[in-house]
Amino acid sequence: MQLKMDRDDLTGFMSDHFPQVAGDYSIEKVTKDVLSVRLHIFDRNLRPGGTVSGPSMFSLADVAIYLSVQSRIGPVALAVTTNCSIDFLSRPRADRDLIGEARLLKLGRSLAVGDVLVFSEGDGAPVARAALTYSIPPGTRRDPPAPVGQISL
Repeated sequence: MQLKMDRDDLTGFMSDHFPQVAGDYSIEKVTKDVLSVRLHIFDRNLRPGGTVSGPSMFSLADVAIYLSVQSRIGPVALAVTTNCSIDFLSRPRADRDLIGEARLLKLGRSLAVGDVLVFSEGDGAPVARAALTYSIPPGTRRDPPAPVGQISL
C-alpha cells in the first residue's frame, strides 16, 4: 500500500489540527513499514523520582499509531483510539527524548491495529510496548483493505 502522507504532510497536519501539542513531537521517519516519532521531554513530562511519566509514554504511543494510520489513509482527523494496552518495561531516562516506533499490523475499512515500541533515545532496549486499535470513520477509506500478510512487521 502506498503512503498517502509523508513526513512533511504529517507534520503540517499535526500543526493544523493539534497545535496545542504539535511542538512536543517530531516525526523522525515514515515508511510503509514503520513510523518513528520523537517525544521531546520537558519538565512537565517528568514525575518524582526522575523518570518520564506513564501518561507521556502513552501519548507518544497514541500519536505514533495515529500518524501511522494517517500516513496510510490520508488526513482523517476524526480517527480515534478505541483500545490501548501498554506495558511499562523499564524506567525511561529523564534526560533523553523518547522515540516511538509504530507498526501497523492491520489496516481495514473501519479499524486499524498496531504496536509501538518506546525507547529512550540512544538505548537499544524498549522502555514500553503498546498495542492500540483505532476506529476509522465510515466512508473515509476509498481503497480496499490490504490483504492479510501484506502489512509487514
